[in-house]
Amino acid sequence: MRRNINMVIGATTHAGFLDLPAGLPKGIIIFAHGSGSSRLSKRNQFVAETLVNEGFATLLFDLLTEDEDQTYENRFDIPLLAARLTQTAKWVMQQDDLHDLPIGYFGASTGAAAALISAANNPEPIGAVVSRGGRPDLALESLPRVKAPTLLIVGGRDEPVIGMNQVALRALQCEKKLVTIPGATHLFEEPGTLEQVAGLAQDWFTSFLTRQISHMRAKTFIA
Repeated sequence: MRRNINMVIGATTHAGFLDLPAGLPKGIIIFAHGSGSSRLSKRNQFVAETLVNEGFATLLFDLLTEDEDQTYENRFDIPLLAARLTQTAKWVMQQDDLHDLPIGYFGASTGAAAALISAANNPEPIGAVVSRGGRPDLALESLPRVKAPTLLIVGGRDEPVIGMNQVALRALQCEKKLVTIPGATHLFEEPGTLEQVAGLAQDWFTSFLTRQISHMRAKTFIA
């Protein structure tokens, strides 16, 4: 079941899609898209649909407003994007039908850096992080503070990003894994590669979010 939502975050309003599975959700996955993308990303929507079919709620929303997105530099303002994610997780925890759900982040490209910084700044509420073709190197200083189990997924033909993720893997001190999908480029457009991403994300979130206990999650966030 899909709900079109408008989240008020500080002084800005952000459009989003909240999708709920048929039964009681195992958790909720908040998506952080990359630069120039939005809640309409077909790749993220595909992964989200897979997760919903496996019993997770998903939230795809626009990190930037339409006006903000017109300024190119905003797309790479990682601290701003991380703060928006933190505030969105807080919003989730304030909703009557969502507040008991363990939270995961799924970040793509620059959105992965924002997800990791948010998870580092607010470790208790975030139970797992998955990065698809991410730029975790943009969050390098924050990586040692990430506690959430983190899965880094990169394409086997995305050579510069492979190196960036290898550097990030060494910096992470949490439970972590780097998976390279053979034949995939940065956008995972090759047949079957995005399905592999969705399957890996599903397994990761199932493994780690089910360990979370709702009453242990932090109630105070640092933006």
